[in-house]
Amino acid sequence: MGKRRCAALALATIMAVVMELVSHTVATSRRIMLTNGLGMTPPMGWNSWNHFGCNIDEKMIRETADALVSTGLSKLGYEYVNIDDCWAEISRDDKGNLVPNKSTFPSGIKAVADYVHRKGLKLGIYSDAGYFTCSKKMPGSLGHEEQDAKAFASWGIDYLKYDNCNNDGSKPTVRYPVMTRALMKAGRPVFFSLCEWGDMHPAEWGAPVGNSWRTTNDIADNWESMISRADQNEVYAEYARPGGWNDPDMLEVGNGGMTKDEYIVHFSLWAISKAPLLLGCDIRNMTKETLDIITNKEVIAVNQDPYGFQAKKVRMEGDQEVTKALGAILSKCMWIVESTTKTRYIWAASLSGYRLAVVLLNRGPVRYSATALWDDIGLDPKTVVEARDLWEHKTLRTQFVGNLTATLSPHSCKLYVLKPIG
Repeated sequence: MGKRRCAALALATIMAVVMELVSHTVATSRRIMLTNGLGMTPPMGWNSWNHFGCNIDEKMIRETADALVSTGLSKLGYEYVNIDDCWAEISRDDKGNLVPNKSTFPSGIKAVADYVHRKGLKLGIYSDAGYFTCSKKMPGSLGHEEQDAKAFASWGIDYLKYDNCNNDGSKPTVRYPVMTRALMKAGRPVFFSLCEWGDMHPAEWGAPVGNSWRTTNDIADNWESMISRADQNEVYAEYARPGGWNDPDMLEVGNGGMTKDEYIVHFSLWAISKAPLLLGCDIRNMTKETLDIITNKEVIAVNQDPYGFQAKKVRMEGDQEVTKALGAILSKCMWIVESTTKTRYIWAASLSGYRLAVVLLNRGPVRYSATALWDDIGLDPKTVVEARDLWEHKTLRTQFVGNLTATLSPHSCKLYVLKPIG
């Protein structure tokens, strides 16, 4: 018995040392590659692409910054004003520098950044890990990483979206870290958003390289596109954490392609998935309906919870699926295949303060009821729970034990925060 105990103790000691070395190696790797201290919660702000595409200019960017302040969005955490593709001339200057488009950004990017900063906001810019950007209307940064990073730093850039078009055929795992090192060498903290489209599963290698990574292809302003991006993004939930986030692409709320209920689903799923909340509409001309959705403080608080746990799916029953951030990781292929046949969904994620955020979702064409079982979301079945409805802004009078059920209209959801009280 003594020999067995000694052997067990020796094995345990060896394993502890190995785990400590692995942990130290991973932590050291992250510090070496990316130590900007940004993205402790998912970024919030606005991006030009979804609504405007290439039709951008400095006047519109300034007006958008004004609108973020005047609408109160900036006080809620929407701080980034991100210029996407098409801001530069097609050719670099004779020294190899990027040149802001002379007709649309005549004052230059630094002047725009200064304006945005005076509003208490931050400016983002766009480039590409290729020879040209996706629009092919301006150069990419491949081969010019240090030069461009220095330019971005000198202009006062706070966020870089880095796309993956028109490259040399080398792997993103080779090209993206070059810009990571260039940004660090330039000396200005810049939130680094990897827009690799999920091709090589950037969630699995992106943490030492960037602050967020696209897990999907581009979103479109329709129900099928939005919901499929949420599904694809959920597969990588275990990789999300403060400093590094899964990105299912920017928000479409307010662009007109979906109903109010569908946009509420969109915003709810992005919030509980700890996705970047980057508005993609024209915030200078929003309806009250749009403003009400994107200014829901309680839903934003779920997204910005300091624990940073992304929601996971945990159960499918018949035509119902349950998801959460707590349970065992299931087969990626299983989720993708089964998700296409289900209509009712429940997503859940742990929050600080011993709370849970739960989305009950009806993806079907008719009214259905959906039930979240305590066993599925990590609660003891006997736990008494208080439920807060975040879209109705009210705490339900009923206290729940064992489960919670809601009847849902087609393409709609409920978002609750559950708090155990006994």
